[in-house]
Amino acid sequence: MVLNKETAKKTAELLLQINAIKLQPQEPFTWASGWKSPIYCDNRISLSYPQIRNYLRESIARGIEQLYGKPDAIVGVATGAIGIGMLVAEYLNLPFAYVRPEPKQHGRKNQIEGHLEKGSHVIVIEDLISTGKSSLLAVDALKEAGMQVKGMMAIFTYGFAVSAENFKQKNVPLHTLSDYDHLLEQALDTNYISEKESLMLQQWRLSPDTWGTIAS
Repeated sequence: MVLNKETAKKTAELLLQINAIKLQPQEPFTWASGWKSPIYCDNRISLSYPQIRNYLRESIARGIEQLYGKPDAIVGVATGAIGIGMLVAEYLNLPFAYVRPEPKQHGRKNQIEGHLEKGSHVIVIEDLISTGKSSLLAVDALKEAGMQVKGMMAIFTYGFAVSAENFKQKNVPLHTLSDYDHLLEQALDTNYISEKESLMLQQWRLSPDTWGTIAS
């Protein structure tokens, strides 16, 4: 669920502006999963633009305070959300930690990097939600370590039905600055895409695993 329409469209506008999100329905990308996709998203690019990263930082921070009050700590999901998570924690003057996909194989073999008091109420920060699987594995690791995960905030979500179901099953509230629907609306409003391309992009989201074969 997006925080509000104004923030959703503004975030989409900024991410398109710096090519953190690219829409290429005529020349689709190939994801690591092998899926053909008309969209590619790398929100880490926003860290290189001070005004934009500050907008994202403050929008996430305000959303956290409105939804949850002030948590005990902010936790980023490695590696994509370490940068933005730390910026949010700094803005809110809160402790910060991050969660690896799996424990290190050497040293202290940590999966959670940073110090969190057991029982702490934490908000998890993500840069992008696709299926939600890796994000929720981070939540599992935090819960196993004794943390109280109040919810997750992300910059952007593709809005796949499977991700909504995964978050529902884990009982983890998810809010985002923007999503796929508002992205397409903004891209169409600014003539970044045509009506025909908008229809292609909508079709992809309905069946992303087979869209490439259908499109070809």
